[in-house]
Amino acid sequence: MQERMKNPAMIVPDAMSALLALGKAVGNGGVPSQTLALVDVRASQINGCSLCVDMHSRDASKAGETNQRLFAVAAWRETPYFTDAERAALALTEAVTRLSDQVDPVPDEIWAEATRHYDETQLGTLVLAIAKINVWNRLNAATHQVAGE
Repeated sequence: MQERMKNPAMIVPDAMSALLALGKAVGNGGVPSQTLALVDVRASQINGCSLCVDMHSRDASKAGETNQRLFAVAAWRETPYFTDAERAALALTEAVTRLSDQVDPVPDEIWAEATRHYDETQLGTLVLAIAKINVWNRLNAATHQVAGE
């Protein structure tokens, strides 16, 4: 695959600083960094963003995440490696990432499970984190940003 153009966030004035500011806010929202990394990897898998799957898996690994858990993110429901809170975050990630796949995009049962594990600020952080990675995935996938570069 060859890059079509530079990432638009690097071309459009102030776009990169806005996205980086959102990322910083998400990092300060009280959700464990390991959980945020899993959210980034799972949304990127769903969206087929090879650059983000590669980058966020590597970053998570460097931060101490195990290969066993990283390899299992795509099958998180069928593995014993994730906490109930992480499972709630991953279910929310899938629902928010796949909005058009269901009549009720974020079903009440998924939201209710997330509220069992996260307070309002943390839920807001999770929703923003999911939106943030989806923006990056769409920018990178549309412009064919290449993994590993």
